[in-house]
Amino acid sequence: MAVPKKKTSHQKQHQRRAHWKAEAQEIGTCANCAAPKRSHTACGGCGYYRGRPARLKDAVI
Repeated sequence: MAVPKKKTSHQKQHQRRAHWKAEAQEIGTCANCAAPKRSHTACGGCGYYRGRPARLKDAVI
């Protein structure tokens, strides 16, 4: 089993973790109602996702 020979210093730990940063959410527009929405999620305004109703309670069938 691989075992480190020396303790990793605090500086090295912080350098390695410096790249773990949050990214901004991708914001697009809904194709149905043109409201701003996050990508890969149903629209909060009309409930459509990829041209189809995603929420059954709001859908008119």
